[in-house]
Formats: sequence, structure tokens, C-alpha cells
Amino acid sequence: MKTLPEVFIIESLDPDDEGNGRCEGVMISHILRLHGKNPKYHYVRTRAEFEKAIDEFGRSRYRYLHISAHGNQEGLCTTNQEEIDFDELGDLLQPHLEGRRLFLSSCEMVHKELAAEIIPKSGCFSVIGPTVKISFSDAVVVWASIYHLMFSRNSKVMKRAELEQQLKKVFALFEVPLAFFSKTKAEPGYAENLVQ
Repeated sequence: MKTLPEVFIIESLDPDDEGNGRCEGVMISHILRLHGKNPKYHYVRTRAEFEKAIDEFGRSRYRYLHISAHGNQEGLCTTNQEEIDFDELGDLLQPHLEGRRLFLSSCEMVHKELAAEIIPKSGCFSVIGPTVKISFSDAVVVWASIYHLMFSRNSKVMKRAELEQQLKKVFALFEVPLAFFSKTKAEPGYAENLVQ
């Protein structure tokens, strides 16, 4: 399936964040629209809604999936505190990521084990996200900067080398360590590039 260079955002935060308007995905959607993009934004509260949003992403032709949720090294959780561990997330995403990129805005969740669950099984081009706990304010400016830099240079495609270069610039500015796992033909099927 030919994909479109657009961002599909799924967000699920805790009730306090939701009630106080701390929604990173909404702000990123606005930045993307300034670039002439047509992002799709879905706020979900339950695991069932999360799974439905992932299926909708799969049916869409959008190339980039951005997930914003509270998480840790074990996985993420929905607004209703339903946990989705990283191997379950891999199973949910596996049928939908071939030839696409995954951007995970979830504290500490992007690591080798997650990459091993997602990239070789799905054919995903890359998985990118923070390796540490980060604040909402940092998350918003980091992701907005990544999308701004990438779409300013080429609004049609994100190439691995250019993406890695722009991630390094973002780290130099905001000092938020990022993991960047990309698909390779060699075993284990992915390469790790820590941007720190």
C-alpha cells in the first residue's frame, strides 16, 4: 500500500493531564497543520479504544504513527490505567507498521527489547522515543522540533540519515536522550542509534 507522508496521533494520558489540558498530541497537531499537513488525532481512554485507533491507523494510508502516553520500560498505560506491556504493543502494532515509522512519546519505553518486538516482525522502518523520563513541556518542544525540522527539509519523505542528523540537533538543543532503532537486513533485523 502506498502511504502518505502524514502523522496519525494516538494519545492516552492520566485523568489529571487530560483535565488540565496537558495534551501533547493536540499541540503537535497544530504544529503539523502549520506545515500544511493533515494530522489525524485520537484521544483514547481505554485499551479497547487504543486498539480501535491502532486498527484505524492500519487502514489509513498515513506513514507515521505518533503515540503519546505515560509509560516506563515495561510498557504504557491508558487514561483508565489499563496497562499495555511492550510485547502486547508489538502484537497490536505488528500488522500495521510495514514501511512506516513509529514515534513513541512515552518515558523510558524505547529500548532494545521493544525494537526486537516491533521492527523485525512488522517491517517498520524505525522506532524513536526518549530513553528517560521527560516533562510534558520537553516532550512538546522535542517532538514539534523533530517534525518541524524533517518536514521543513522534505515534506514528502523521512530518510534515515536525515532523521538521525535532525535527532542529533534536537538533542543538542534540548538535551533529551532519544533512542533511534532502524530496520536493517542484518540480524537481529534492527540497528540501535542512541542520540545522547
